[in-house]
Amino acid sequence: MCTYTLHETFVFNTFRVCFHFCVFVVCIFVCVFFSSSSTGSRYRPLHRAWRRARGALVHYDGTTNPLAPTASSSFIMAPSIDRQGYWGRPTSTLDWCEENYVVSFYIAEFWNTVSNLIMILPPIYGAIQTFRDGLESRYICSFLGLAAVGVGSWCFHMTLLYEMQLLDELPMIYSTCVFVYCIYECFKQEKGVSLFPIAVLFIFSVSVTVVYLQWKEPVFHQVMYGALVACLVLRSIFIVTWVYPWHKPLFYTSLAIFLLGFLLWNIDNIFCDSLRASRQTLPPGVGVVTQFHAWWHIFTGLGSYLHILFSLQIRSTYLKYRPKVKFLCGVWPTLHIEPQRTS
Repeated sequence: MCTYTLHETFVFNTFRVCFHFCVFVVCIFVCVFFSSSSTGSRYRPLHRAWRRARGALVHYDGTTNPLAPTASSSFIMAPSIDRQGYWGRPTSTLDWCEENYVVSFYIAEFWNTVSNLIMILPPIYGAIQTFRDGLESRYICSFLGLAAVGVGSWCFHMTLLYEMQLLDELPMIYSTCVFVYCIYECFKQEKGVSLFPIAVLFIFSVSVTVVYLQWKEPVFHQVMYGALVACLVLRSIFIVTWVYPWHKPLFYTSLAIFLLGFLLWNIDNIFCDSLRASRQTLPPGVGVVTQFHAWWHIFTGLGSYLHILFSLQIRSTYLKYRPKVKFLCGVWPTLHIEPQRTS
């Protein structure tokens, strides 16, 4: 059985306190946004048809951009009031609420870019630690998959180019398929490989890729990604309810943090006009806090990282190892596997 020390329990409780505090802050922001509706800002629905006569559909020379979707596609876009930068006019089907090229001429969405570091550096450390512990390669792939998402998201938000958008969105599908495989195959023999779920997930990934390349509809990608996350959540709930209930703290911490990121993602989409207006009046250091898509990266990156730790915790418990949650510098959670087997 995996037990938690007093220090570990304190850190988990700190995560919960931070979560409730962030929810409180979000509620305050929502109240402010609604109260500012009298200033003339309009709240756009989460997904709407973006009508552009020119924009990303047209190159600088006036020719049609074949990579951009048709104007009938539904996708999230920020108001087209952004300045131009090093990477030129955006060709992606998505342009988030952060104002473009405000902080740096070379980075389109600065805060949405640098916030991806949490999805790059900790997973690389996790992959190295997993390799050193001699654990199964599927978990190394999980960490590296999350790092690949971070790198792709960095490139996308830095350039707002369609090719880089694919480098962000498609690895989200691929890495989550690895997560699904790990959590559904956690009760199999050591070093065993199940070909059937691998084949199913491979076909799913290829199908999503082919459809998405032909039908450039971000909602399709979001639904497919959401379906994979739902599979992870349902399987995890079953495990912590009926198999290893003492592993609930790590799972529910990861889920709560991920859902908080999803909440902020929606607020960033729905209240973009009000967020942008508020940044004009707030001090620069305070306005950065309203970059909710960057917070989405931070919270979902941390939530995904904790889910990998949870999956690895379940697997090592089943294999009769003793997993132990430790905190790097007393703050960042890591999982250490003691080689001794329990009797």
